[in-house]
Amino acid sequence: MKYVFIIVLFSVFSCKNEKKDSPLALADTGIISSQITQLEVYDFNKLEPYLNKKDDKTYVINFWATWCAPCVKELPYYEKLNAAYSKQNVEVILVSLDFPRQYDSKLKPFISKKNIKSKVIALNDVDSNRWIPLVNEEWTGAIPATLIYNKDKRQFYEQSFEYEALETQLKQFLK
Repeated sequence: MKYVFIIVLFSVFSCKNEKKDSPLALADTGIISSQITQLEVYDFNKLEPYLNKKDDKTYVINFWATWCAPCVKELPYYEKLNAAYSKQNVEVILVSLDFPRQYDSKLKPFISKKNIKSKVIALNDVDSNRWIPLVNEEWTGAIPATLIYNKDKRQFYEQSFEYEALETQLKQFLK
């Protein structure tokens, strides 16, 4: 019994040392300071202007989260779209619905690891019953979801995309 207690005690303290390799602990040492990402965190009132601009750009707003497998799968398509169409007055904005307590432990490291170049905004607003219908009246709140709009046209998609289908939808706004 004495040995079991010692083994358990040793296991607990040896696991504690693994935290030294976490992104946050390494950031304190400067080892991965270039990977720490600044993150804009808004409530819906601050996000809403991004959903209703009346300028000459076409906006592609994707609602996603790191815990959503279909969202993560399609993120490279939004990045590719952003790179391919940025000179054609298209702006891609990725609105993360990750939990606030996971911004530092999951979201920021994810953005760095995936080298995301699109603008990322974390939406921190618990009143989803209020803001979901303001994004789109028919949105159930499921993600991934995408809003594509410009001053002349607006379309909401509650689905995941492959790159070709996403590009096809965008091209309808660029005519």
